[in-house]
Amino acid sequence: MTNSINEIENAEVILVSGSNTTEAHPQVARRMLAAVDRGARLIVIDPRRTRLAECAHLHLPLKPGTDIPLLNAMMRVLLDEGLADDLFIEMRTENFLALRDMLNRLDLEETAALTGVPLPLIRQAAQLYGRARKAVICYCLGITQHVCGTENVQTIANLAMLAGQIEKEDTGVDPLRGQNNVQGACDMGALPNMLPSYQGVHNEDYREKFERAWGMRLPEATGLSLVEMTHGGPQGPIRGMYIMGENPMLSDPTLNKVEETLRGLDFLAVSDIFLTETAQLAQVVFPAACFAEKSGTFTNSERRVQMVRQATQPPGECRADSEIIMELSARLGYAMKYGSSGEVMEEIALLSPIYGGMYHDRLEQGWGLQWPCWDRNHPGTPFLHKYYFTRGRGHFMPAGHTAPGEAPDQEYPLLLMTGRIYHQYHTGTMTRKSERLTRECDHAVLQINPTDAKGLCLRQGEPVRLLSRRGEITLAASITDQVASGMVYTTFHFHEAPINQLTNDAFDSGSRCPEYKVCAVRVAKVAP
Repeated sequence: MTNSINEIENAEVILVSGSNTTEAHPQVARRMLAAVDRGARLIVIDPRRTRLAECAHLHLPLKPGTDIPLLNAMMRVLLDEGLADDLFIEMRTENFLALRDMLNRLDLEETAALTGVPLPLIRQAAQLYGRARKAVICYCLGITQHVCGTENVQTIANLAMLAGQIEKEDTGVDPLRGQNNVQGACDMGALPNMLPSYQGVHNEDYREKFERAWGMRLPEATGLSLVEMTHGGPQGPIRGMYIMGENPMLSDPTLNKVEETLRGLDFLAVSDIFLTETAQLAQVVFPAACFAEKSGTFTNSERRVQMVRQATQPPGECRADSEIIMELSARLGYAMKYGSSGEVMEEIALLSPIYGGMYHDRLEQGWGLQWPCWDRNHPGTPFLHKYYFTRGRGHFMPAGHTAPGEAPDQEYPLLLMTGRIYHQYHTGTMTRKSERLTRECDHAVLQINPTDAKGLCLRQGEPVRLLSRRGEITLAASITDQVASGMVYTTFHFHEAPINQLTNDAFDSGSRCPEYKVCAVRVAKVAP
């Protein structure tokens, strides 16, 4: 996030795209609704009429996969109506002429028709955003989990820069992270092309710095992405795998390929707090301590590094992740000797510039620190890009429409979207152990429009078969106008209805992120 979560409350306009915020990030949604209570205008871009969309002043129900045309149309309106921030563009950006030329070639009527959103609604949204003194864009996985996810994010950045809604408090672009400490994992180099603190593996100077600290040679080549690892098949590039706190047997696309790959490995080890669907396939399972049973730090969506303090002893043979890693490393011939999580943090501060001032004694005080925090005297950074962008000037990246990897046809006439619900989290590893949460929601449902349900002679709650080119599952029908005709929606939390058996394995060529949000399906009644 360029800005802090609390700043959302002070924005005049909040643009939310690809985020079911009230269910997936309720604490962030609370700030949005508090801002609305104070007079802020809320714009929601979402194919479904979610609870947040019902609270919005404007709901733009776009066709899934048409985010770029919609955002481009909004930018064209900003140009046409003189709402672009010319001074910011001149002083802080580059490549504006390329963006302007692309936008000027747009036919707004055709673009609006492509998105399914009426042009007057697009124009109204652009005017609200462009005229605001302080406006923020929040987005989530509905933007990134497409074959054009990277271009989607770049186009959002284009919109923010064009309107000058960056570099200031209470503005910015705020991606809402999908899981706890995803930000921290990326910061620490859990990416195939990055060392900690986003120092590229191809940079010899960066590699040499870490090699001196660790006394080992580091590979120069980029590693494999998630899909490349889990979809390699029995003869794939990886023969052994160690999976920590992840359940790809429910969370990855095209699950039959994942299972084929994991069963075909020479060796699979899993570290987790429960025996997940993935752990059940492993030769070795390490029982891991949960968050309350270990000390360390988490980094949240707003780049805030916070202390986690051990509250109780791990049960049985459970051990902290760091202890498991250090013991495994020693058995493999490389001794890691850290006496505490505080010592690990000191090494992080030494090698990762954006964490340079992060030490446990500082983090113990207050609510933590936001990176970049360059040294012990630095107070942290509530919002980014105040004086300059990391690369110097902000670079406009024009992008056109890229169709989804799979579209409906006669055989599979419906478009499937997937997401989350309020009462369950990710693959349900923890939340489905809670009786109270299970009481609220204990099975998967398929949201389907009344028109489509009538055509299939479906009744509310009736079990239905959901089929794609990759498999089929059975789940209950939920007839609702939250989804438009021609679309259906469900979640991936339930192993009894593993929705990712159906999703395709198309992915973004830049980020390698799978296209979870769009695939072609059909619905059929369950035979009596």
